[in-house]
Order: sequence, then C-alpha cells, then structure tokens
Amino acid sequence: MKIKQFAEKFQLSTDTVRYYEKEGLLHPQKLNNGYRVYDGTCEQTMKFILVLRQLGFTLQEINYLLTLEKKPISTECNEETVQLFSAKIAHIEQLMHFYQHARQSLQLTKTLMADGQFKNNQEKINSLIEDMYQNLQQGRGYNETT
Repeated sequence: MKIKQFAEKFQLSTDTVRYYEKEGLLHPQKLNNGYRVYDGTCEQTMKFILVLRQLGFTLQEINYLLTLEKKPISTECNEETVQLFSAKIAHIEQLMHFYQHARQSLQLTKTLMADGQFKNNQEKINSLIEDMYQNLQQGRGYNETT
C-alpha cells in the first residue's frame, strides 16, 4: 500500500510515517517512480513501534531493538534485550506507583473539595500536591526525559 493508506491504517500522519522511515525504523520498498510501497513487514514493524511507544520506549530504543532483531540470535543479543526490558519494566512500575498514588490523592482532594469545602481544606490539598511533586522529583513518577 502507499503511504497515505498506510498512515490512515495506523491513524498516523504521513509526516510521522516519513519520520519513522528517516529514522531508520521503517523500510518500505521504493518503486522506480519514487513511490513507497508499505508491505506486511512494514505493517508488523509499525505495530511493534506503536506498542513500544505506548510503553514509553524511545525511538532510539526501538531502533536498537529492531537492529538486534536483524542480527543472528546470540547470547549477547538476548542479554542486551533482557537488560533493556528490565529497565523498562522498572520504569513502568515506577509510573504505576505514581499513578496509583496520584489517583488516591485526587480522590481525596475531590472529597475534601465536596460541598464547597475547598477553603477549609486548602492546606491539606496543597500538601497532597506537594507530596506528588516530591515523588516526581525523586524519580518515582513520570519524567519527560525518560
């Protein structure tokens, strides 16, 4: 399929598909007329990219995994993959902890604000926000740089 159909299938812009190609993640077949043709391999790769992006993998990490996938199976490749996955699992666990704490804090804040009680409970609410901020600073929450 051509780029427009491919992008629509995955609910992406054509610019995003081109960017993934530029970054070496996708390798469509190029026809003599310059058109790109995205085949089943590209579709499988795109599914892999989208799933790993949702899990917080960077494009560099995804590219690295795709590179490892093309290499012959070896102990070294397996160890590198396990190490990368272990780091991601730890990161996801940190996020889960943060979001569980955030959910509890938001539920408590909602309760504290019910029936116009914000003014009476403003100090407690600010304390909850400060606690969540401290978790972010200590690396136990979402961090844009990871």
